[in-house]
Amino acid sequence: MLGVLHWLAALVILAEALNKAERTDPVRAGLKPRERATEWLKAAAWLLLALGAGGGLARPLLALPAPTLPEVCIAAGFAVLIVRTRVKEG
Repeated sequence: MLGVLHWLAALVILAEALNKAERTDPVRAGLKPRERATEWLKAAAWLLLALGAGGGLARPLLALPAPTLPEVCIAAGFAVLIVRTRVKEG
């Protein structure tokens, strides 16, 4: 059951991370240094989340050990925050 929950959470996180990473543009013209740094950090964070979520989706295919309870809780918590934000936005 933990594996299924982890896989579903990874799917939600990957979809959101790719969506958000696509919207970041740290090299656009007119950004102040602080804004540019913020955009680079945001892009890095979303790309790292996408990589981690991709690993979570591939875990069963790679015959890796089942996720631990802390891993599932972190992924599920983040997925719930993503869904909550989407519901709030309408």
